[in-house]
Formats: sequence, structure tokens, C-alpha cells
Amino acid sequence: MTFGEQPAYLRVAGDLRKKIVDGRLPPHTRLPSQARIREEYGVSDTVALEARKVLMAEGLVEGRSGSGTYVRERPVPRRVARSGFRPERGATPFRQEQADVGVRGTWESSSEQTDASASVAQRLGIDPGDRVMRTKYLFREAGEPMMLSTSWEPLALTGRTPVMLPEEGPLGGMGVVERMRAIDVIVDNVTEEVGARPGLAEELMLLGGVPGHVVLVIQRTYFASGRPVETADVVIPADRYRAAYHLPVK
Repeated sequence: MTFGEQPAYLRVAGDLRKKIVDGRLPPHTRLPSQARIREEYGVSDTVALEARKVLMAEGLVEGRSGSGTYVRERPVPRRVARSGFRPERGATPFRQEQADVGVRGTWESSSEQTDASASVAQRLGIDPGDRVMRTKYLFREAGEPMMLSTSWEPLALTGRTPVMLPEEGPLGGMGVVERMRAIDVIVDNVTEEVGARPGLAEELMLLGGVPGHVVLVIQRTYFASGRPVETADVVIPADRYRAAYHLPVK
């Protein structure tokens, strides 16, 4: 194979992908069998199998037990608004951002005290093993699972205060900025790092995805005078949503 030449399985996958994208293989159509691919493209069984695996990993096709492999219905990606922290009183960032795009959002959550892992400790500027409050969220858009989030707050900061539990108490559900202000901690900066990876099995189970699907992972951290006060991992199914940023120019 010369430099720049694609392996045979990628060439086959590319041609089948093009047929799916331009509608020659519409949604719910059965993908050509491994034997048909072998004959049509003049390739080995191994190449045909690998080409099908590529399309499945890309989320373009799905296997149906005892029936074969079919072209998936491709969702039209929707926007998840990201606009940094919102200091206005009375609205969490999620609730406000959903309102901005005219969508009704809800969420479920659970909190527990735990020891900070090495990576979480580094993000929060604390020692591994220090106690943190971990809160897991499942966000829904019009009832459909759309986003997961796991947040960590150092209990050295929030422990034994009215805001120790993010979703309970007088400021439960009000968001990090408002809750921290209640204990005289003024959030003045937020950073977000965006990456992508294959979704974990438990994530895709909650989000209704197919094994192998890619998710966006946003690592968000709130700061008060340079001190990290909360950090979170936000997980969004990349085939259904796009992260849209609205950043004010000052």
C-alpha cells in the first residue's frame, strides 16, 4: 500500500457511508450482507466484516438480533446552550439556558460524600482523599435524556453550611454561583474544556445511545478569586446534540 492509500476496508466503508448519506441506502434499509459486500467490491470476508464494523462504530448502522444490520435513522442534532455562569438570581444555568432556546428541561440528581480521586483533587486544588460532595445529574429535554453531569465540591468549603447539598435546603437547585454567594464566596470565573470519546456503557444506557457512540465531555470548573470551588464532567451524546457557546464580549 503506497503512502496516502486507504486500506481496502476503509474504501468499502467510505462507499457505503456515501450511499447512506446521499439516501441510496435510506434509514431502516438492510445493509448489504457480508457475502454481498465481498462479491460487489471484490474483497475478502475479513475486509467486508471490518467495513461493517466501521459503519457500526460510526453509529450509521445497527444490528438487529436474528435479522441483520440496518441503516439507522439519523437524528437532526439539537443545540445545548452553553453560556458560562449566570449571576442572575432565581435561575440555574441549565434552567435558564433551556428557556433561552424555548425548551422545557427537567433533571434528577443524587448526592453523596466521598473521597476526592487524584484527578478531581487536582482540578479542585485539594489533596487526594479529601472529602468532597459528589452530585450526579440526569438532565432531560421534553422528557428525553439529553445530558449527564457529575459535579464535585470540596467539603472544606461547603461542609456544615446551608449549601452543602446542591439540590436540597433553602438554595437547593439554584446553581453554583448563587449557592456560593450565600456563603460569601463570589464566583468570578468559569472554564470549560471540551473533548470527545466513546461513551461508557453506563452512560449510553442512561442516555439511550448505542454502544460505541461518541459523547462530548465538558470539564467545567468554577473559580472564586482563583480558587476552584466546583468542578464537573458534563456528558452529551454527540450524535444528537451540539454544544453552542454564547460568550459576551466586554
